[in-house]
Amino acid sequence: MNDRSDPDDVVLSPHERLALRRIEAELSADRRLTRRMRHHMSRRLRRPVSRRWLPLSTAALLSASVFLVVMGVRTSDPAVLWCFAALWPLTLLQGFRLLCRASREGSDQEERGTPWR
Repeated sequence: MNDRSDPDDVVLSPHERLALRRIEAELSADRRLTRRMRHHMSRRLRRPVSRRWLPLSTAALLSASVFLVVMGVRTSDPAVLWCFAALWPLTLLQGFRLLCRASREGSDQEERGTPWR
């Protein structure tokens, strides 16, 4: 008798189900694999929190850069212009990282929403 309880609607024969249960039992007995998988899953669960910092930091750096360039042009103060010169490459780097992330995750966009999150 075939079982259709699999979420992918894959029909397994009794022999295949028995083999699958044996493989799962062997894998669950491997403590090192369990520890590595737990570590991997905890990293994946933490990732969305850290992923929010890139767009926020890029927006903050862009705002600060725009402010510094406007103030530097208006006042012609060399210190303000040097601050802009130091901050602008960091802003470009963060923007580049954000665009790389968006292009890398563009194919997964339908599944998870926008790539900017």
